Amino acid sequence: MENRRKSAWKGIVLGSLLVLVSISCAEPKAPQPIQNDEIANVISQMTDIMIHDVTNPPLAAKFFAYASLAGMEALSYQEDSLSLLSQKINGYSATVNKIKQPEKYEHRISAVFAMLHTAKKMQPSGSLLEVYEDEFAKRCLALGFDQKIIDQSKAFGIEVSGEILKYAATDNYNKTSGFPKYTPLAAEGSWYPTPPGFFAPVEPYFNTLRPFFLDSASQFKPISPARFSTDKNSPFYKMMEEVYQVELTEEKKLVAAFWDCNPFALEENGHLMIGMKKISPGAHWMGIGNIACKVNQVGFDKAMEINGVLAMSLHDAFMGCWDEKYRSNRIRPETIIRKLIDPNYKPLLQTPPFPEYLSGHSVVSTASAVVLTHYFGENFAYTDTVEVKFGLPTRDFEGFHQAAEEAAISRLYGGIHFMDAITEGQKQGREIGSWTIDKLFSPLSKN
Repeated sequence: MENRRKSAWKGIVLGSLLVLVSISCAEPKAPQPIQNDEIANVISQMTDIMIHDVTNPPLAAKFFAYASLAGMEALSYQEDSLSLLSQKINGYSATVNKIKQPEKYEHRISAVFAMLHTAKKMQPSGSLLEVYEDEFAKRCLALGFDQKIIDQSKAFGIEVSGEILKYAATDNYNKTSGFPKYTPLAAEGSWYPTPPGFFAPVEPYFNTLRPFFLDSASQFKPISPARFSTDKNSPFYKMMEEVYQVELTEEKKLVAAFWDCNPFALEENGHLMIGMKKISPGAHWMGIGNIACKVNQVGFDKAMEINGVLAMSLHDAFMGCWDEKYRSNRIRPETIIRKLIDPNYKPLLQTPPFPEYLSGHSVVSTASAVVLTHYFGENFAYTDTVEVKFGLPTRDFEGFHQAAEEAAISRLYGGIHFMDAITEGQKQGREIGSWTIDKLFSPLSKN
């Protein structure tokens, strides 16, 4: 009996040892993958800093473009399709050098750190992203990545970012600060700063930058705006009356507020002027792009491509629009309506500080809709939650073009644009978006 007990115990001990040996020899558990919401989180963090810094809309698009491009470049070492896309970016291959990869690293971690480091260096208050960097590193640890892998991935991402920052430094933006200060024209019908801030004109030389995909900022130059006239039978005067007489239903007010996206808005509070926290049109569309990626459960690599192409398209759309704004220099509805019709007129939305023609939101929204429709299709239903954190309700759309149409007409409801600036802005946006997609994905596209 005693011998049987000893044999049984020996069997139990031996079995336990075999289990322990088996466990110790098993492959370590693979880390959980990096999800596409990390890209959306970086874009959101960048947007918060843009609000903090009151970053103007064209410059915001520039920041998004280079940060997203850094993420694409970090992934391109493992994803050939991204390398092929980057070859079609103006001046890219001649400036950005490939660097040596670490023996062991996770390229998606590198992509996030490349985005963060680029944003840190480009945005005035970019150092605020350091807290988020630390949080991301901790999340990677929690996903099961080894600290050494995280450190090597971060170091590689920073090196990649350095190449992108070198490329960004050659886009001519740094030269614009040395150009003559822009002075409003004295000619009748020309733009003049508007209340309550009477801000100086924003980015009058943005058209001199190097575009990512366009041949030049003037590639899709629109027709000239309706000629200024005080004749009540003239097309201009009739458009002015259209703005003044627009019937503002509650729905139209909601649409105007939803697409306001004016970082320069001020609110009068007694004798004080308080800045309103609002995002730029580009930030809104970057948010929409990431909503679509989440709804469609797009993989990290594809989501990075979508963010990059969208952001660079936004940049070029602002270039094309701003090129025309400072060429035509047309007066804003608020200014001329007060002079000719109603001295007490106040538009629903505050007038942004730059000339009227073309409508920037019409251009960039339409271009964005073309890009996102390429990736997600014509009838992509989604709920836009981008403005919820700023106190606005969600809105449902059956597709990106429907959203872009609403964004465009919101400028009429808001009292800040004439109708031809909206329709011609949409036309330019379609041309820029289509050019970009054809250049990147058509078999017959030009490099």
